[in-house]
Amino acid sequence: MGILVYIVAAEEDELTSVGESLEPLEEWSGIARRGLDTAKIVMLHCLLTGEELDLALSHYEPVYVAEESGTVVLRLADEALEKLAGFDEEALERVGEELAASEEFEMEQWDEDEVLALVMDLADLARLAEAQGQLLLVWMHPLAT
Repeated sequence: MGILVYIVAAEEDELTSVGESLEPLEEWSGIARRGLDTAKIVMLHCLLTGEELDLALSHYEPVYVAEESGTVVLRLADEALEKLAGFDEEALERVGEELAASEEFEMEQWDEDEVLALVMDLADLARLAEAQGQLLLVWMHPLAT
């Protein structure tokens, strides 16, 4: 079973609306990626912030769960958002390279260019969110394929 993921910039009071949305990208600025999961998000957080895995995991408890659809929403931790928005291209490339070499991405054979594109897209979205005083929400929905 795969996972469809949308990462969107939204207001804090829009958590429930994002969680209940069937197509978040129609309502909020964001990006879509298949196959991202909590472990990959947490690994990105660790590489961005330098935090240990156990501490990083504590930031990624679901903030919304839709029982019927199986949709889960996580909030990207403020520290990770700040690093994504603030890092220059060279630092983001290093994060992308390390992320691509992590067990979470290697096991699923993600291409390094694909991981780097993800990091760059997230950085652009983080800059937009920061400029608008928003946060980044990770909308995850299991696929039956």
